[in-house]
Amino acid sequence: MNAPLPTRADEAFRYADIAALGEVWDDLAAPQHVEIAAQQKLQQIWLPSGDAVDVKRANIVLEAGAKFDLYALNAAPRYGRIELDVSLHERADFNFHAANVGGGETTLEVVTVVRHVAPDATSNQTVRTVLGGKAVGSYLGQVAVAREAQKTESEQDVKAMLLSREATANAKPELEIYADDVACAHGATVGELDAMQLYYAAARGLPPEDAKALLLEGFIGGLWDELGEDAEIATLARTKLRELTR
Repeated sequence: MNAPLPTRADEAFRYADIAALGEVWDDLAAPQHVEIAAQQKLQQIWLPSGDAVDVKRANIVLEAGAKFDLYALNAAPRYGRIELDVSLHERADFNFHAANVGGGETTLEVVTVVRHVAPDATSNQTVRTVLGGKAVGSYLGQVAVAREAQKTESEQDVKAMLLSREATANAKPELEIYADDVACAHGATVGELDAMQLYYAAARGLPPEDAKALLLEGFIGGLWDELGEDAEIATLARTKLRELTR
């Protein structure tokens, strides 16, 4: 039996579209379980399903010395949610590269809890959000470092770009640290396209739509560097960005 539908009183669902979530909640099985064995490496790429409401949930465990690289594009037309609960054991390495891209009245969320439970593990989260229309995009990310998890290294790098004054970006990176020998950092910014850069591009003959798309591609393009610019996720992201600038 599925758990009761969450409400916005739950911090992890603070910005969620509860009505949209309710339409698929009964069909959501338990979160996907991903376990990377000791010393093993895994790479996954999560693309939009094409459904109006697209929810992906996963519990991820990295055993000692394991590495997991996860790339995700969240671009559902109505409601998209990527929800991760990650546990890192000794010397594990977790890297998360994600983008929220949407317009209209969509709601897009990335919600993560990364638990450092043993020493010498590293985690890096890089999230980019581009929003037009009345879209809402959110990142809620907690990094929890246990007392035993000395020598932890963790970083959250969160940036959002708004193409409309009616769009809304929420960012809440959070650190909960009980160890005393760690290197943890987080940062979050929300901004608009640089008017001078747009003017510079227009002065060289680029149509406004192409200039905006080019700048936005540069804004999120670094997420996919390890995959290459011809990777499916990179190509689809460029398509979604161009749709926003039309």
